[in-house]
Amino acid sequence: MPSPPPPSNLPPLERLLAIMARLRDPADGCAWDLEQTFATIAPYTVEEAYEVADAIERHDMGDLREELGDLLFQVVFHSRMAEEAGAFSFDDVAAAIVEKMIRRHPHVFAEAGDRSAAQQVQAWEVMKAQERAGKALTGVLADVPAGLPAMTRAVKLTKRAARVGFDWPSATEVIAKLHEELDELQVEIEAGDRAKMREEMGDLLFVVANLARKLDLEPEDALRATNAKFTRRFGFIESELAKDGRTPDQSDLAEMDSLWNAAKAAEKA
Repeated sequence: MPSPPPPSNLPPLERLLAIMARLRDPADGCAWDLEQTFATIAPYTVEEAYEVADAIERHDMGDLREELGDLLFQVVFHSRMAEEAGAFSFDDVAAAIVEKMIRRHPHVFAEAGDRSAAQQVQAWEVMKAQERAGKALTGVLADVPAGLPAMTRAVKLTKRAARVGFDWPSATEVIAKLHEELDELQVEIEAGDRAKMREEMGDLLFVVANLARKLDLEPEDALRATNAKFTRRFGFIESELAKDGRTPDQSDLAEMDSLWNAAKAAEKA
């Protein structure tokens, strides 16, 4: 028998926590929510984070508000499952990040003196290294999450290695390495060895991530922008063909390439 939602006069966060508890109530909760585990929810958590990034990219504050809510719900969902398992609660999650932020900002919350942004980044890394040591994570790369998108993880891995001196001096050397990896990929393409092709493609992408880092660019952001550009320009091709009652499969590469160039010219005009 359905019952009313939590009272509307509750603070929003308390109401959200109450809703989550109700959804996971074995007696009269939601069957789908009750079936979920940390592992099954994790992909949704990652997806919601990307949707937040997408709203930011589009400068859509309405969508950003909504997507941040969806991401917050993911935190509440994981926290509820952890509470049911006797591990921790949402309050524990909030308390942990509060303590961490205070600990990592002594120049704000204690008498440690003013810091520039650069000094804060350096101090932050020292504190993170100390925290890794406290968790018995001794390797420089020990706590770079394996679940990150591959390009993002490549940037983080090489950034960590660079902090201990394992890095190219400048972007020029990275570009030379990029050409070297491209040549090696070409060799394996000609040999037809798919396993080696996969390996060399990975090497090539890893160097691309490194180059982005050296140029102080985020490869995920750059690729996301290019994806949007491709989508926009291909949409132009479709709309132009539609004027003649045609679709792309009724065209040919030469015509579509010409329309692509027209889309590029229109964007630059």
